[in-house]
Amino acid sequence: MVLEPGRLRPYSILRSFLDSEASAGLTLMFVAALALLLANSPFAPVYFDVLHRQVLGLTVLHWINDALMAVFFLLVGLEIKREFLDGQLATWSRRALPGIAALGGMVVPAVIFIAVNGGEPANLRGWAIPSATDIAFALGVLSLLGPRVPVSLKIFLTALAILDDLGAVLIIALFYTAELTPLMLILAAATLLGLAALNRFGVKPLAPYLVLGVVLWFFVLQSGIHATLAGVALALAIPLQASTGGGPTSPLHRLEHALNPWVAFLIVPVFGFANAGVSFAGLGLSALLDPVPLGVALGLFFGKQVGVFGFAWLAIWLKIADMPRYASWAHLYGVAVLCGIGFTMSLFIGLLAYPESAVLQDETKIGVLLGSTLAGLIGWLILRVTKAGFPERT
Repeated sequence: MVLEPGRLRPYSILRSFLDSEASAGLTLMFVAALALLLANSPFAPVYFDVLHRQVLGLTVLHWINDALMAVFFLLVGLEIKREFLDGQLATWSRRALPGIAALGGMVVPAVIFIAVNGGEPANLRGWAIPSATDIAFALGVLSLLGPRVPVSLKIFLTALAILDDLGAVLIIALFYTAELTPLMLILAAATLLGLAALNRFGVKPLAPYLVLGVVLWFFVLQSGIHATLAGVALALAIPLQASTGGGPTSPLHRLEHALNPWVAFLIVPVFGFANAGVSFAGLGLSALLDPVPLGVALGLFFGKQVGVFGFAWLAIWLKIADMPRYASWAHLYGVAVLCGIGFTMSLFIGLLAYPESAVLQDETKIGVLLGSTLAGLIGWLILRVTKAGFPERT
């Protein structure tokens, strides 16, 4: 039994799992492993056939990547807006260290990918693939370490991953936009104005925003801009009032709270299951040395840790930012290594970078899986052997 205000309630294993920070990351690990198993089993034809089956004019895979992931990006947008206006990123002093570290974690992996793929111009569209951190995976690994890691580092990693997501959204908008359709862009802009008007006039019910959000998604899908960005645009229009002693009750908080479990335990796992499956038939170890998988893996594993830790060290040395409370340099380095887990957003950018090449998409998946696995294992090991040495017990 567990004690709750005013009553005793039976302990729920399911509730404990859903409330665990590690559970979303563990779920994602499981479905990624399952997808790899199916893609390399006698059931592979069924797996790939279902993903490419047409439903209402789009394949199942397109519905997952263009529609379900729009909801993922809606949640990302809500988190970015809340953190900037009413959270850990509300002041410049709080933004300094994770912001500078996130910048390094985007720039250095991209440079490594470009250096490895410089002789293959067609591959260079994937330069942003190793620039993203998967917040669910990284926090999941961090949470497995329990109180060995200072709370301040968990806050640092969360803030960095959110800024990393913001960078990924900007990269997608600027560099992965297809040929534009002016009429659909105008209709999308008009819908955005309607959403802004709802916000301006203080409309609190979520239904009008969500209805217009679906309309916006359709127009953006037809415009040439990737449809998932409609989710971010919708998030920016959802009203937010600062939290009070009575708890967060604004439309943004309510929508974020409602979406969180669906995104963490359904949408992201479905995306991972649909996109992590790659057949290794006919592939030898030499395939890992092809430019795309090598550039992605090196970018995630080496580029992320060098960029995040190096830029963070420089910011602290220049006294632009402070070391996270109760953290050591070894702690900070371990977290920098964990930032190389780039699963969800890296796979997504890979799909946008090579939409016409199944071979390069598969090579991207191999690089993402290899780099993310190494980053997760080595980062966990570094933090596991690092002595706590701090008085926090929360």
